[in-house]
Amino acid sequence: MPGGGAFELPLTSRSALEDVGFDIVEDVRPSFLLDGSLLITGEVDRTTEFEQGMPIHQALRGGDWETDPLILDDQAAVLHVRDKGLVVLTGCGHAGIVNIVRYAKKLTGIDEVYAVIGGFHLTGGLFEPIIPQTIAALVAESPAIVVPAHCTGWKAVHRLASELPDAFVPNSVGTRYEL
Repeated sequence: MPGGGAFELPLTSRSALEDVGFDIVEDVRPSFLLDGSLLITGEVDRTTEFEQGMPIHQALRGGDWETDPLILDDQAAVLHVRDKGLVVLTGCGHAGIVNIVRYAKKLTGIDEVYAVIGGFHLTGGLFEPIIPQTIAALVAESPAIVVPAHCTGWKAVHRLASELPDAFVPNSVGTRYEL
């Protein structure tokens, strides 16, 4: 953390997941789930000038702390809804929501973005400065549905509601989306 101190994010137990029947797939490349109907992006290309990761993040490598802003763990799920376009579902969106959406389009060859749902990683002082560029890029994609979640942040959520009023859908626990 800035000013000293480190903490490790807890990892999910591989053996616990396998013990309850999950198959674990580890790959930086895109892959498919559900008999090929759900694309998992794998490691997301970083192509925008404004989404540059988490500048304060570090990784312990070889006994030394090194700057590691890209946090290359990020991936998203993508599906195509016939006659509507892509649905992009993110977790925390470390790669940046615009990078994720553009990468989904690149992987699928489909330009129409129907829905963007999940964390947009725009909360706090490190990320609030890129809210204008991020939202401008999302507006250019013209999604029919935008559902910002947990790490999007209050300021970005309100700006999204203002800039994409017809597409904006508030998120809450238990909400069901029919696409």
